[in-house]
Amino acid sequence: MAGGLFHAERIFDGTRWHDDASLRVNEGRVVEILRGAAAGAMPVDGWIAPGLIDLQVNGGGGVLFNNDPSPAGIAAITAAHAGFGTTSVMVTLITDRPAVTTAAIAAARGARAPGFLGLHLEGPHLDPVRKGTHDPDLIRPMTDDDLAHIRQAARDLPHLICTVAPEAVTLEQVRALAGAGVVVSLGHSDCTLATARAYAGAGARMVTHLFNAMSPLGHRAPGLVGAALDDARLSAGLIADGFHVADAALGVALRAKVGTVFLVSDAMSTVGSDLTGLVLNGRQIFRAEGRLTLADGTLAGADIALIDAVRHLHQALDLPVEAALRLASAAPAAALGLTDRGHLRPGARADFIALSPGIRATATWIGGRHVA
Repeated sequence: MAGGLFHAERIFDGTRWHDDASLRVNEGRVVEILRGAAAGAMPVDGWIAPGLIDLQVNGGGGVLFNNDPSPAGIAAITAAHAGFGTTSVMVTLITDRPAVTTAAIAAARGARAPGFLGLHLEGPHLDPVRKGTHDPDLIRPMTDDDLAHIRQAARDLPHLICTVAPEAVTLEQVRALAGAGVVVSLGHSDCTLATARAYAGAGARMVTHLFNAMSPLGHRAPGLVGAALDDARLSAGLIADGFHVADAALGVALRAKVGTVFLVSDAMSTVGSDLTGLVLNGRQIFRAEGRLTLADGTLAGADIALIDAVRHLHQALDLPVEAALRLASAAPAAALGLTDRGHLRPGARADFIALSPGIRATATWIGGRHVA
């Protein structure tokens, strides 16, 4: 952990702006924000803001976690996203074979990369009807062995999110997962409103990429979307890349879920690379004009870092910069129950970024150390 003084034209502490201010850091923690340029402070171009927290990152820097489930793969992914201002990453495994899931959990146990927050298992216990880009041949119901494996992983890892569908996981299994400390997220499902509420009652806390891979909101059949928008027990991730969710729907979700909706990138390996495509479970994914798709046109993850989603909300929805930043910092921190990050108040981890007026991260510090 590191320390120092950092001066910027403006500092956003997660709640309010401090003009012409200095951030004091000691042993990797925020000590205080001072008025003016403190003696010896390092000048930072642009603004200082809390580091971004991404709870759904499949890859980056040319590495897809499914294809490289190793500590080195995790390090490459977190480093790539640090270059875009993301200081905490839940590295995500998309539905795969059991051996790959086992390797991913082992990799997460051994990972020591700056910015690694934990593991997100998105599948394989989903509804094949709402498979999205997931391979239907690998989707399956949760077994007792799966449950035991995941519960053990939760004891070994700093944080663990599991995206599951009620069609493939029982209420009793969700209770057991939640009781073991797993953050259960509902997704890739055609479940009803009543079913989603029942699973929230059993301990589910999140909804994965709201609107995507689930039945649309109906006025007589609200489904999982309706539960996510209406049930305060459920926080919800949103992909704001201009493709996954229409801007009008983004606005509806933001107004309905103030404080309990957060941004995710759903980034694939193309982020931070010049790749023209990638392979997932033996299937080719194509990269073109900011979109990633399978051959049939199905969206296959996103080609953005989290800062791109912040910028999209600011520009497309005219959301104030500070509001957009909170959706990518304080909001995901709250969804995961974290109090030591997502802001720059005294005692917080010194995870922060230099932000240009064009809403681009130009430098990144994790634990007070400059990493990008």
